[in-house]
Amino acid sequence: RQAGKAFRCFRCRLMKLGVFAKSFAGDDPLTVLSASRAAGFEAVQYNLSCSGIGSLPEAIPDGAVQEIRHAARATGVGIAAISATYNMTDPDPDSLAAGRRAFLAICETAGSIGSNIVTVCSGSKHPTDKWQPHPANDDPQSWTDMCKEFEIICEHATQHGVLVGVEPEPGNVVRDADRAARLIADFAGGPIRIVLDPANIIDGVAPEQQRRVIDQALDLLGDHLALAHAKDRHADGTVAPAGRGTLDWARFLGGLSATGFAGTLVAHGMAADDAPAVARFLADQLDRL
Repeated sequence: RQAGKAFRCFRCRLMKLGVFAKSFAGDDPLTVLSASRAAGFEAVQYNLSCSGIGSLPEAIPDGAVQEIRHAARATGVGIAAISATYNMTDPDPDSLAAGRRAFLAICETAGSIGSNIVTVCSGSKHPTDKWQPHPANDDPQSWTDMCKEFEIICEHATQHGVLVGVEPEPGNVVRDADRAARLIADFAGGPIRIVLDPANIIDGVAPEQQRRVIDQALDLLGDHLALAHAKDRHADGTVAPAGRGTLDWARFLGGLSATGFAGTLVAHGMAADDAPAVARFLADQLDRL
């Protein structure tokens, strides 16, 4: 009944309510998108692992594209964005090149799948884990290396009419609102947009400073957002499902709405069993705007 209530409200909201597709088990899109709809979501940030071809395939069969399109039509679940997240500052040139090839393949097929947003992160100089911080992430050369990679993928994205959604991540070169704003300025007029996750930008921030940090991020980035993410953090800093942590959702979503954002709010950081409750929580928050 609650999922039905969320569904009935979809048409009257400025923002859409979405979810990471890979929050649900399955290696075929109809299974995954059906689970997303049943949990109360109207869109997904799609990961090609949900098609059984891995998160970063260097070739995407036409049949896989058609299966995603069919699943979206059958379930009424939109494809808000497609993940192509690789380590854009990978110190291993072979791994970097492989990630780039996968981005290019996903970029080329994004429109056919049904989305004009492909998501990435800036990456880390950590040798084995793109999510882990590394001292070299702060080196000016790392910024230069990252920008060279962005130049390549932005040219390709522009050719295919795709926006590049960059998510500031705590362990990455672009890890906060200031660096995200710098990246936007460096590629002014290009296809780069920001994927803003409030739980990322409050990582390590004292509770009494969180509102200030969120407000500042929205002021800096509000005109450049492709997506918003929705996960939470417990008081000890660990990730929590939206609504079960310390994040001030009314503050964040109210500020997000004030920027005029009319994209998709994408939930993640939860188990599949938690997804319906998260959808209900976020739907209630959005209905209050």
